[in-house]
Amino acid sequence: MAAVGSVRIGALVPNSGRYPLELGIPAMAERLEGAGFASLWVSDHIVLPQTIDSHYPFAADGKATWPTDTPYVEALVALALMAAATERAALGTAVLVLPLRNPVLFAKQAASIDIASGGRLRLGVGAGWLREEFEALDVPFEGRGGRLVEWMQIARDCWTGAPAARSSERYTLPEGVLCLPAPAGPIPFLMGGHSPAALRRAGRVADGWLAQQSLTELDPGALAAGAATMRAAAAEAGRDPGASRVVLRLVESAGRPDEVAAALPALAEAGVDEIVVNVDWEDEDAAGQYARMRS
Repeated sequence: MAAVGSVRIGALVPNSGRYPLELGIPAMAERLEGAGFASLWVSDHIVLPQTIDSHYPFAADGKATWPTDTPYVEALVALALMAAATERAALGTAVLVLPLRNPVLFAKQAASIDIASGGRLRLGVGAGWLREEFEALDVPFEGRGGRLVEWMQIARDCWTGAPAARSSERYTLPEGVLCLPAPAGPIPFLMGGHSPAALRRAGRVADGWLAQQSLTELDPGALAAGAATMRAAAAEAGRDPGASRVVLRLVESAGRPDEVAAALPALAEAGVDEIVVNVDWEDEDAAGQYARMRS
């Protein structure tokens, strides 16, 4: 299990709501990196319906509660802005709904960000839950799990610079395609979601699991069990289970640095390698917030 001191602390850079418009994404990223946060993350929605009827998997009652007229800066555009404003922190998505996107264009965008940032990109991806968003983008909601896995395969192939031709029910790529410049190496994928299928995918085809829990309802036992399911799937697939990382998106954590610090021992015991917290943007002392989490 990870030691408390080895649990990295990252932070969400808000790419939705009022802060991107008032404070600016580059300025927020620069402030958080300067405060000591090891990684910086953005969330993802392309469009939202006026009313959400889909089941929200991260609430006990299945209901999404945020206003759907919340503006979202597109996730990969936000990461490009952050890459130019920072030097050291890892950059990631928590999580990107990959099946909504064209896989070759996505691969090109991700490679461009990775190169611009000096190899700092990590991609949390998921199958998605919001049917209305899929319908608005004219993408089938059914079969999205299989599309997610295939899109990851296509992206990794594109990152070699010369992807092989392929023809499947979902995508055809002709021979002789070049996708340059190529990143120095494959960009890590972290699988989002808590379903058994998502956890098995994390072990079979991803480089780790990007979990989500609320600080107010923390369940280290569930995290340990999910990590075990992921690593068992990795072993069954002939992969090294010890190489799979666990990153926890810790929601409802803004303004609670002391509670975050108190939770770290249990999270380390559960095998969590890294957490992604919210910071309190009304408190300008981001470095002080980080220090209290790390204490």
